[in-house]
Amino acid sequence: MSKPNLNVCANPCHLVLILCMIIGSCYGELEKKIDLSPKFAKKVFGGDGGYYYSWFPNELAMLEKANVGAAKLRLEKYGFLLPHYSDSPKVAYVLRGKGVAGIVLPAKEEKVLPIKTGDAIALPFGVVTWWYNKDDSELEILFLGETSKGHKVGTFTNFFLTGSNGIFTGFSTEFVGRAWDLDQSVVRMMVHNQTSKGIVKLGSSIKMTEPREEHREGLVLNCLEAPLNVDVKNGGRSVVLNTTNLPLVSEVGLGADLVRLDGGAMVSPGFSCDSAYQVTHIIRGSGRAQIVGIDGKRVLETRVEAGNLFIVPRFFVVSKIADPEGLEWFSIMSTPAPIFTNLAGSNGAWKALSPRVIQASFNVGDDTEKQFRSKRASEAVFFPPPK
Repeated sequence: MSKPNLNVCANPCHLVLILCMIIGSCYGELEKKIDLSPKFAKKVFGGDGGYYYSWFPNELAMLEKANVGAAKLRLEKYGFLLPHYSDSPKVAYVLRGKGVAGIVLPAKEEKVLPIKTGDAIALPFGVVTWWYNKDDSELEILFLGETSKGHKVGTFTNFFLTGSNGIFTGFSTEFVGRAWDLDQSVVRMMVHNQTSKGIVKLGSSIKMTEPREEHREGLVLNCLEAPLNVDVKNGGRSVVLNTTNLPLVSEVGLGADLVRLDGGAMVSPGFSCDSAYQVTHIIRGSGRAQIVGIDGKRVLETRVEAGNLFIVPRFFVVSKIADPEGLEWFSIMSTPAPIFTNLAGSNGAWKALSPRVIQASFNVGDDTEKQFRSKRASEAVFFPPPK
């Protein structure tokens, strides 16, 4: 084996140059590998009662990189997602419809609450839930969460208490009988009567527990009825879900927001300045999105539409422009109190810089700087379409 040429590294300047080249190469390879294009969910299981869908890291690699999971539940009338718990904390968002949710927090009594479009529900570790649709219209629920402690990075693993893949089926009838002090005949009936996997369709004669409005307190925030954090006429409006309006998100470790962009409007280019990933699901409408990353390179330019999910890497800058019908999305951020920096608008970072810094940064004269600063003097975050 030939000996390394140590003289190459003798000069400290050479060392710095080599390190810069290695780091630059790594960043370049990182950008090449990142696929930020939006993806649709894939059907996982279900039947007459509805279906459970998921996004997977092999198609959306950013799920694994960001340590987040994403799934969607659609329940038809009388559809019932059996009681289960998950290996990941989540935020559930009701995309459309209305129904009933059963929630059991660790060492707490069951809460049975009515849910409807716009509801955001924080689901910490260890919570047991079930979901039921007794309405004629379809109930659709989005689940976004953090998977760093999960069995599979970038994917939720759900543990059902009953059903063909339930916990009960794994234990022998002896163990189940002794645990619950039941006769073997009763155990066999309880374990084997429910043959479906995950989702069942109940008969119309079955009466489920009636929901109670007071059970929503502290568990649910309706983002369509909550006070707006930002409201720009002909631009857009947003509601931020955080530890203030839904304290339970502190146990989930995630923040979230609902954004509704008017037709033709634009959201200011901005980035998460606290190293959070932004996971976005398009609820309705369509539009264009651009993401700019390391070395000022545009790493994504695409169209987005209802059902798409995409993830913005840490510190990357993202902006969207809605089509004429508008654009609505729900996002989670991988921190319970997200901090977002906008680059344009009345509260944009450029507005805080002194005139001479702006002139030097862009290599422009006084007139151009004044024109640059005078724009967007009263519009923050959302910009109406050009007149």
